[in-house]
Amino acid sequence: MLSFENAILVAWALAVALSDCRRRSIPNSLVLAGGLSALAFAAWRASPFDITLESALLGTAAGFAALLPFYLLNMMGAADIKLFAAVGAWCGPHALLGIWMAASLAAFVHALILLARRIPIFQIRDFPADTSAAEYRRSSTPFGALLACAVIAHLALHALENPS
Repeated sequence: MLSFENAILVAWALAVALSDCRRRSIPNSLVLAGGLSALAFAAWRASPFDITLESALLGTAAGFAALLPFYLLNMMGAADIKLFAAVGAWCGPHALLGIWMAASLAAFVHALILLARRIPIFQIRDFPADTSAAEYRRSSTPFGALLACAVIAHLALHALENPS
């Protein structure tokens, strides 16, 4: 059975994924709600991953610091950085590397698919030279959604390893 805190985490991650896939945008309010919920559960010792408040705070800082260089190099959006900080609050710093690697591998596969669509033999439709902002968003990788999916996968693996 899915515990309350696990259900909240899954619902939040799904909301993040849907928002990022649909609009290539994650509202700050959604990220903040997830981060604050994670910290509250950790403070009450009811975190899905049994982490302490100190570990959740360290995960927040580590998540933000880990992806900040990518934002500063214009390789990633600000929402992805803030989202990874919230993920750190939920999962703790020890889980961040695996979640980041899983999301990055999925992003790599997505990018390869996007590139293949640009090859004339694989094109479903032509992309005009003056691609609109909406088309650009559709042809970019929703890294926040991939992070959210990696968090859900991490939760599922945690549940399989620690049945209670």
